[in-house]
Amino acid sequence: MKRHECNPLISPSLIKASNPLFKVLGAFNPGAIQFKNEIILLLRVAENCLPEKDHITIPYYKNGEALVMRVSKDDPELIFKDTRGYFYKGVDYLTTMSHLRLARSSDGINFVVEDNPFIYPTLNCECFGVEDARVVQLEGTYYINYTAVSGDGYVAYLAKTDDFKSVEKLGIIFPPLNKDVAFFPEKIGGKYAAIHRPDNKGFGLPSMWYSTSPDMMNWGEHCCLLRPDGTKTEQQKIGGGSSPLKTDEGWLIVYHAKGENSIYTLKLLLLDLHDPTKIVKKSSTPILIPETDYEKNGFFPNVVFTNGMVEKNDGELWIYYGACDETVCVAITSITDLLNHFN
Repeated sequence: MKRHECNPLISPSLIKASNPLFKVLGAFNPGAIQFKNEIILLLRVAENCLPEKDHITIPYYKNGEALVMRVSKDDPELIFKDTRGYFYKGVDYLTTMSHLRLARSSDGINFVVEDNPFIYPTLNCECFGVEDARVVQLEGTYYINYTAVSGDGYVAYLAKTDDFKSVEKLGIIFPPLNKDVAFFPEKIGGKYAAIHRPDNKGFGLPSMWYSTSPDMMNWGEHCCLLRPDGTKTEQQKIGGGSSPLKTDEGWLIVYHAKGENSIYTLKLLLLDLHDPTKIVKKSSTPILIPETDYEKNGFFPNVVFTNGMVEKNDGELWIYYGACDETVCVAITSITDLLNHFN
C-alpha cells in the first residue's frame, strides 16, 4: 500500500456548506466508482452550525432543506445530552448532520466537489443524517446504499442512479441496527448477495454477516460470516468496506477493524467464489494502520476507513479512505499485492 503524496485529497476547507450558517467539519468515507471517463466519489459531508453568543444553534432538515434551530441557552426545556446531541421539547437533535456530496475527477487525484448535496435527509428514517455510501454497478444500474440515521437508530437504505445527476430512493433494505452494507458486483447462484453489519446488543461484538436477495430489496438467508477475533486490532468491532473484488483465488474484501484504544485499521478477507459463506483466508495483520499526521490527528483520531475502491486498467487498485472522520485520502496497491499479503 502506497499513500499518495497529495494526501489528503479532499479537506473540509474545499467544501461549500449546504447552509451559509453551517460549518463543514469533515468530508470523508467516500464511496467510489469509475463512471465513463471520471472517478466519482460519494463523500460524507458532516456539518454543524456556526456558534452564536446567546443561543444554542442546532442543525436540522425539514422538507429536504438544511435549517438552523435557535434555542436560548437559558431555555429550561433544552437538555444537553453529550457532545453529540440535545433533547428539546421531547425531541432528540444532533449537534452535527451528514449528507452525501459528489466529487468528480479525471485523474483520481484532483477532485471538483459539487456545491449541492446529492443525497440528503428527506425521510423520517434519515432525519439525523445520511452517511457512508457504497456504490456498485449491477446490470447497468448504479446502486447506492447508505446509512440513514434517525431517533429509531440507523438503517441501511438503497437508492439508484443511471447518470449521477439524479437519484431515486428505493427504501430500507436492512432495519435497525444495521450498516456497512456492500453488494457483490454480480449474482451468485442466481441471487444478489451482500455483506452487512448488524449491531449486537447483549451478546457478542458487531460482526460481518452475509445475505442474499432475489430483487435487491428483500434480503434473507442471513448468516454470520466473521466475528472480531479479539486480537489487538479487533477488540471492539469489524465491518465491510466496498464491494468485494472477484479474483481467481476468491472474493477479496477489504474490511475495517476497531481495536485497542479505538484505533481503526484495514484488513483483508478472502471468500470462496461459489459459496461466499466459506472463508478461504483472513489476514493476520492490517494492510493499513494510522501512521501519518492526517490519519492520527483529526476530528476522530487514529482512523482509516474505506468504503470505496476503483480497479484501474493497468492492474492498480486505488483504495479511497477517510482519515480521522475528516478528510479523503487514497492508497494505491494491486490485487496481486493484496493476495500476497495473506502469505
